[in-house]
Amino acid sequence: MKCILALDQGTTSSRSILFDHSGKIRAVAQREFKQHFPQPGWVEHDPVEIWETQQRTAKEAMKQAGIHSEDIQAIGITNQRETTVVWNRKTGKPIHNAIVWQDRRTADLCASLKADGTEQLFYEKTGLLLDPYFSGTKIKWILDHVDGARAQAEQGDLAFGTIDAWLVWKLTHGQQHLTDVSNASRTLLFNIRTMQWDDELLELLTIPKSMLPAVKPSSEIYGQVDKRLCACGVTISGIAGDQQAALFGQACYEPGASKNTYGTGCFLLMNSGTKPVASDNKLLTTVAWKFDGEVNYALEGSVFIGGAVVQWLRDQLGIIESSSDIQKLAAKVPDTGGVYLVPAFAGLGAPHWDPHARGMMIGLTRGSDKAHIARAALEAMCFQSMEVLRAMEKDSGTPIGTLRVDGGASADNLLLQIQSDLLQVPVERPKQVETTAFGAAALAGLAVGFWNDRAEIAAHRKVDRVFEPQISADEAETRFAKWLQAVERSKNWEE
Repeated sequence: MKCILALDQGTTSSRSILFDHSGKIRAVAQREFKQHFPQPGWVEHDPVEIWETQQRTAKEAMKQAGIHSEDIQAIGITNQRETTVVWNRKTGKPIHNAIVWQDRRTADLCASLKADGTEQLFYEKTGLLLDPYFSGTKIKWILDHVDGARAQAEQGDLAFGTIDAWLVWKLTHGQQHLTDVSNASRTLLFNIRTMQWDDELLELLTIPKSMLPAVKPSSEIYGQVDKRLCACGVTISGIAGDQQAALFGQACYEPGASKNTYGTGCFLLMNSGTKPVASDNKLLTTVAWKFDGEVNYALEGSVFIGGAVVQWLRDQLGIIESSSDIQKLAAKVPDTGGVYLVPAFAGLGAPHWDPHARGMMIGLTRGSDKAHIARAALEAMCFQSMEVLRAMEKDSGTPIGTLRVDGGASADNLLLQIQSDLLQVPVERPKQVETTAFGAAALAGLAVGFWNDRAEIAAHRKVDRVFEPQISADEAETRFAKWLQAVERSKNWEE
């Protein structure tokens, strides 16, 4: 049995998934890793632990499927985006923990850059807003705060990478330092029009160009796994940031095709074709992928806390034992009883972009219980996605007729019913909800001829269920208006 191995490196866990030629999953292995919160608003990961958990899951998946490395035709990598690793080229060791995309420590730096009038320059070149979310200011923070880092960087001894580049470096034993266009486009350093690292932006952030990886297409043979890790040298041939990989895995190949991924965050992307589309509603313009010589772009709205709010209910509040318990608990009540939960734990993403917002629960009464809070948490994911979808429709001028969904939380029927109710459009869940990993596998498989073309990939996509609206448009709008009131009260809390 020949397979493609997808390394799906996420914000809270590392996973490895094996796909056969029919697109069917043959094995899944997953390991969570530790989240580090050194200060309020700071989020870090240990890059070595990420590598170790990713290695272990790959071995576990192969053992589970009963296959050997020679049965793997190629490896595709998809990753939490923007998370920043800086390591020493000579030792291969990180000089600091990875700074996670959710981290807010560079909010003041972003504010300073805005005050200097540079935001429009960054937006025109990168399609991104000046926000701590992105990698560029995280790199600068490391260079400015880790002893000796800047001197090492100026000597050419330091390498920067998003998680995909870190994994490729480790897999090839330091022989390859590269990333793909989709991940490069999330750094604040990459010009999405010239498709090159931008010298002017690097100078503004005082980042030596020597730190940066080579930028490659999303589907290409990049190299082989080092023989010290894998005797037969498996080919690495696909890379895409997690949301772009999901867009590819959902077969959203034509302009206007859209998907929403419910993971740690929620991310709504619309394929905007071969030319970047500017947003008037605080969405991001990003590179979707480069495939077969052609670049595709996307409009994106990023919700920082999606499924992570469920983890918060589990780990911090203890009102559920496992994440899967949320649906059963929330279904005990017909509505939230007027409770609204704004999970701005890491500030607010699109379309607000307020790094100083903080989480808030409002509308509580003596009758409010944990079921109401659980349901409010599900609604929070849906309301945030609704805000992004409304902004996307304004930018594109095209109403979204059906929303394709994926990600771990999309297995929750109640969540998707609430989403359909609020959006007043059908919500379509595929049978294969692991579209992020499948997108990475597809990009890798296409590069080595495991699959022939995108039409063959699209043919593997089957619909599991379509959720239709069950409440009136008036009720949906009333609830949405109340949500917007709650959001306004959460803003600018941390000066």
